[in-house]
Amino acid sequence: QVQLVESGGGLVQTGGSLRLSCVASGTIFSINAMGWYRQTAGKQRELVAAITNDDPTNYADSVKGRFTISRDKEKNTAYLQMNSLKPEDTAVYTCNALVASGPGMGSGRFYWGRGTQVTVSS
Repeated sequence: QVQLVESGGGLVQTGGSLRLSCVASGTIFSINAMGWYRQTAGKQRELVAAITNDDPTNYADSVKGRFTISRDKEKNTAYLQMNSLKPEDTAVYTCNALVASGPGMGSGRFYWGRGTQVTVSS
């Protein structure tokens, strides 16, 4: 089993910054991708940013130039640096990871964290 634990959410004013962290633990052979999603009430969950093993990154258009995803492979941790935050960034941010728990398992399966609330006040 693999667990993902997010931290770093909170309340911030418009224009402020937050840094989210996601730590993966458990039976991990390789982490092949990590990403951040967000969801608000009544809306579908959307991809915010993702990073793969070769370090290519992918961002939602709404956060390009403001958010940066990164990984510390030694620590099995992904980060989301969020700058110039806007009220529309308010959401529950959830970490996602593609993890193989042993050799011969290919890319593995996806795991999800429980999420952390980010609230941006106007």
